[in-house]
Amino acid sequence: MNVNKKKILILIPTFNEKKNINRIINKIKKSVKLKYDILFVDDNSTDGTKKIFNNIKLKNIFIFNRKEKLGVGSAHKAGIKYGYRKKYRFIITMDCDGTHDPKYINKIVKLLNKSDLIITDRFQNKNSLSGWNIYRKFITTFRHIFVTFIFNTNLDSSGAFRCYDTKKIKLKDIMLAKSNSYSFFTESTVILYTKNYKINQIPVILPKRHSGSSKMKFMDVVIGFLYTLLIFFRIKLTNIYN
Repeated sequence: MNVNKKKILILIPTFNEKKNINRIINKIKKSVKLKYDILFVDDNSTDGTKKIFNNIKLKNIFIFNRKEKLGVGSAHKAGIKYGYRKKYRFIITMDCDGTHDPKYINKIVKLLNKSDLIITDRFQNKNSLSGWNIYRKFITTFRHIFVTFIFNTNLDSSGAFRCYDTKKIKLKDIMLAKSNSYSFFTESTVILYTKNYKINQIPVILPKRHSGSSKMKFMDVVIGFLYTLLIFFRIKLTNIYN
């Protein structure tokens, strides 16, 4: 497969990221050696992000402005639906805050011949989270241990930096994930894993965000753990994902 001839969509959800928009665009332009389009899905930012978007005139950058904050999982689902509808072969999703380095996209595409879904792994390299504060590092590591234990998998399922092959993965299978928040990532990964899609992962280093503050609150963490248990019981006790 010649990836250079395939349509690639880079999907980036945003909410109040005005200081990071141009930075991530420039890093993608500098790092990615393939043909691509970028889709920003903005959840009604109030910090001036919209003004930044209005000044972007590049033909390969598209903006989807939503009328309210509907959740990061919802934003991913909206962007993925767009990618399937526009017949992009690959959809790469990533954050805008600088924690996801576009340089890894070149490594991701090298695995596309033998993968259905490629996710990034923050735990193969022991120094991956060295720049994070103790609280975020503990929560992320504990969640990873918890998820890998109850689902008996080594996948780093909660990360947003990933790539879908739209020719191999059915859109309806991704949309079986009901969560509209951060749990979407774990839920969708577990669903595709249980449906025997081929999932590969690459190790990455995640620095702390460039500017602004994390949108994840303490209640998001609590709800996330409870929702992970719900996913487990749905798989074990029902056929809701079938």
